[in-house]
Amino acid sequence: MKKIIISSICLMTSGMAFSQVIIGNDIGTATDKTSVLLEFANTNDRGIVLPYLRTMPVAPTEGTIIVDATDPTKAKIKYYNGTWKDLSSGNEADISSVLTKQPLVTENNTVGTIIGSDQTSATGGTLVLESSNKAMILPQVTSTDAIINPAPGMMVYIKGTNKRLAVFNGNKWTFWAP
Repeated sequence: MKKIIISSICLMTSGMAFSQVIIGNDIGTATDKTSVLLEFANTNDRGIVLPYLRTMPVAPTEGTIIVDATDPTKAKIKYYNGTWKDLSSGNEADISSVLTKQPLVTENNTVGTIIGSDQTSATGGTLVLESSNKAMILPQVTSTDAIINPAPGMMVYIKGTNKRLAVFNGNKWTFWAP
């Protein structure tokens, strides 16, 4: 009996250690979840919002995606792959009014949420997804028109005929297709 209980506990623990996180419900959007680390419910009218940075990091980790708010009147969505790349296609947005609602605090770089690792990471960030063989699935929408009030820094994946990544800089959606 003791062996059965210990075996059951080990089986449940190993299942939890390798499971992914689904935000919004317990179904998500991926049919095959073997390569999924983080996914979102099929809400069709919501996206994720990237962090607004008033000061750009000196040595960010490759794969970092942010809203560059160093000049709030010229905000852009950017990602880092050794150098900062503009995902807003040159389009700028004035997010000054949005920034007034954001707290002016010094970030504690030692605090964050890590998914996919054992609670330690060499990567700094508020949310760090670490995996060598799993990825994040963005919130999926049929159209950006379905999003009533997009926030600056919102990112979604448009499913359907015109599959593509969409980012909103506070003024305009920018679309990235393969």
